[in-house]
Amino acid sequence: MTDFTWTRAQFHMPDRVIYLDGNSLGPLPLAASDRMQSMLTEEWGEKLITGWNDCGWMQMPRDLGDRIGRLIGAEAGHVVVGDTLSIKVYQALAAALRLRPDRRVILSDSGNFPSDLYMAEGLIKLLGPEYELRVVAPEEVGDAITDDVAVTMITEVDYRTGRRHDMADLTRRAHAVGALTVWDLAHSAGALPVDLAGCGADFAVGCTYKYINAGPGAPAFIYVAPRHADQAEPVLSGWLGHDSPFAFEPSYRAGAGIERMRVGTPPVLQLAALESALDVWDKVDMADLRARSLALTDRFIAGVEAACPQLRLQTPRDYALRGSQVSFAFDDGYAAMQALIARGVIGDFRAPNIMRFGVTPLYIGEAEIDSAVAILADILDNQLWDTPQFQMRKAVT
Repeated sequence: MTDFTWTRAQFHMPDRVIYLDGNSLGPLPLAASDRMQSMLTEEWGEKLITGWNDCGWMQMPRDLGDRIGRLIGAEAGHVVVGDTLSIKVYQALAAALRLRPDRRVILSDSGNFPSDLYMAEGLIKLLGPEYELRVVAPEEVGDAITDDVAVTMITEVDYRTGRRHDMADLTRRAHAVGALTVWDLAHSAGALPVDLAGCGADFAVGCTYKYINAGPGAPAFIYVAPRHADQAEPVLSGWLGHDSPFAFEPSYRAGAGIERMRVGTPPVLQLAALESALDVWDKVDMADLRARSLALTDRFIAGVEAACPQLRLQTPRDYALRGSQVSFAFDDGYAAMQALIARGVIGDFRAPNIMRFGVTPLYIGEAEIDSAVAILADILDNQLWDTPQFQMRKAVT
């Protein structure tokens, strides 16, 4: 049984703030400050370059990958951490296409995060005009998986609406016609139970700065199923993906298994923060997390619909289709969100009109949910958002 009172105490939260944006950037684990200071002074400071060997820096991407693997249902030894999510999307897509050389279609949906689509567009420009990025509505993905598709590229939980795809069903459909799957877990990892191995997923990628709470700019991760691990060709043939990096050979030889998906030097300071975050996650049962998430999102939906009829729910009510965020449409949603933030309730906005609220049970409970509803109702009832200061668009929304 997960002790959510304990997990709540493991994070720094500013006074008088209700944080409903952990789906964009998780808060600071309290232990991260000391861990990073130790890394700076005792490891980097005292060990200098010998830290790569003496402190295990080079192994951290694999060790932390296995700890993330527990959260996403991956087999041990098949997740590695490093680089950015966009890079990992690019790697996974390219590897999948090479495994299906007789096919030319990448299938995605219009609810996917734009960066994933940009990565696919850039890749197919290099591969040639015979390749196609086919984009359909989220609810049409299943029927669009036809026998000309090489790979599906789907984000399990829609970043705008919180709508969740059925990973098991779509993976089964893809395999039935000989296609492979790439799953983006940016809004799944740390938000809900994921079972990559059980679903038979081929590739998966995700980030660690959202629900996992590893900090701004924290590295991404990639999963490759065991059956593909030694056949997947890494299009980004980086030094650390080489079979013998310190042999300094003039040509590339891919490393074994998941090692070949490493590219650049591990971001050791950021990995120290990730390590601290995973110390909390090691004590979280994902089934407990999911039950708590659904109860809190139910409470938020009911509260907002009762108090704020101006807002239109965009998140599915069906548990099987819901992630761990709640989204409402409102034509003046950007300004309303700025007014909320000014009152200490932090969510975010996604164009054109989505007010987005992440519900993260590790540090959010019923009291925060109820207070957020009351403040939102006050802002809307009294049109407190309708001022010039809240209308001005900031660089990050």
